[in-house]
Amino acid sequence: MSAAFALPGFDLDRFVRDTLAEDLGHGLPDGGRDVTSESVIPADARFAGVMDSRDAIRVAGLPVAEAFFRALDPEVEIERLVEDGDWVEAGTDLMRLGGNARGMLTAERSALNTVQHLSGIATLVAEYVAAMDNPDCTLLDTRKTLPGLRHLEKYAVRMGGGSNHRMGLWDAAMIKDNHVLVAGSVGEAVRRAVEAGVTDIICEVDRIDQIEPALAAGATRLLLDNMAPATLRDAVALVAGRVPTEASGGIDLTTIRAKAATGVDYVSVGRLTQSAPAADIGLDFTPL
Repeated sequence: MSAAFALPGFDLDRFVRDTLAEDLGHGLPDGGRDVTSESVIPADARFAGVMDSRDAIRVAGLPVAEAFFRALDPEVEIERLVEDGDWVEAGTDLMRLGGNARGMLTAERSALNTVQHLSGIATLVAEYVAAMDNPDCTLLDTRKTLPGLRHLEKYAVRMGGGSNHRMGLWDAAMIKDNHVLVAGSVGEAVRRAVEAGVTDIICEVDRIDQIEPALAAGATRLLLDNMAPATLRDAVALVAGRVPTEASGGIDLTTIRAKAATGVDYVSVGRLTQSAPAADIGLDFTPL
């Protein structure tokens, strides 16, 4: 069921299986079933359904929703009316489906939760990209994601027009204040990462005087933390293109344009995944 939707490092089949098992209470006393649907809906009843958005949104998560329905009714008929990454107005139908009523009702909440959450992220990202209004600067997410949902949330960021920062602790070093505290200085922390053979070394600096030691030691990107626009301009001028620069901290829809305009290559915003509100998406059924 996952052939049409694949993300490196993410097992869609397992995600669907585990999510449904949680909802159905597998392994718990009297668990393993949808007691409401089993007691109210005949086993052979069939439903038609329409998933629609009550908000204007950037869509994300429809293939995952489809996988939930197919997991419980392999014969379900599904027509996606829009695709992930599309911008739709309020009142737009996203998906039509028809099949076994019990299966559709059991999958409904998991499917909707996923599309609401991912579309909420994609929509917020699109708002930040528009507010930044700077094609020369790239909007990045962070590792502030819900446990178990990182790959999906970072996928939603891409659907909204943003890009991904490092995926985890494994694909780049990011030296922050606590690492510097233990190492003794920015330069020593970077030197240790270089000595360990790390090729991608992002170093956080919150003062101008930390820039040269970080670069001299071998940092490959500088994260300019909680700097005002004027300080960011000074930092970018001092770096002078030797490595990419990233602004982070204190960035919201009211400040992102000014910070992006300072010449930094990237702006990273944790709230894209940490604080995005769910999109208002519903699913209405009718008997067949």
